[in-house]
Amino acid sequence: MAKNLYFQFKQFKIIQEKAAMKVNTDGVLLGAWTNIHEAGSVLDVGTGTGLIALMIAQRCDATITGVEIEKNAADEAVQNVQNSQWGNRIIIQNCSFQYFAANTDEKFDLIVSNPPFFSNGIKNANPHLSMARHNHMLPFDDIIYGSTKLLGENGRLALILPFDQANSFVEKAKVNGLFLNRVTEVSPFPNKEPNRILMEFGKTEKFMQKAQMSVFDNSKTEYSDEFIALSRDFYLKL
Repeated sequence: MAKNLYFQFKQFKIIQEKAAMKVNTDGVLLGAWTNIHEAGSVLDVGTGTGLIALMIAQRCDATITGVEIEKNAADEAVQNVQNSQWGNRIIIQNCSFQYFAANTDEKFDLIVSNPPFFSNGIKNANPHLSMARHNHMLPFDDIIYGSTKLLGENGRLALILPFDQANSFVEKAKVNGLFLNRVTEVSPFPNKEPNRILMEFGKTEKFMQKAQMSVFDNSKTEYSDEFIALSRDFYLKL
């Protein structure tokens, strides 16, 4: 199997031969950053090939459900889970988040999502890539509505978004009773404007924890100390 068709982490491998979206920094950031304290049940919305579900399984003993609408990605997520040491506590469901939310009474301690975020422009001619990258199949309103329904009273929603879309999401979440309690602004390099934002919401408004980090250091070739601290348990080269 060609190297770009899989990604080898320290404790698991992600096969990504057919899935439209491959392993990327956004997913690794979210999987490593998310607070898993007292998370006995976790829902990964738009799990793709199962990357974040597997990262969280490595970090805690939770039971994890991954929901993925795109069949190629869901099939590879099943394969990746079965090939891992945590296959007994991760379930992958090939369905939309909207369908899942409407058809379950289960409550979760943690919901995590690296959602598609392109909302404008021409969609990719590849329908699988379009589905993975554009939010017409998983609009932010549906993430918020479904999370409000499925989270337990002390549950948390964690996700990563482009920085310029954060305010809109935060306002919509607040109207629906989800409050931003923790945030990390992510820049590609020091002294550059942030282009991603990691956010954690809860049903109770708390004093907000705010931090900043960059992915690379000033050399623009080496990872920053903050990124290494987050991801050293996963990347082989760290």
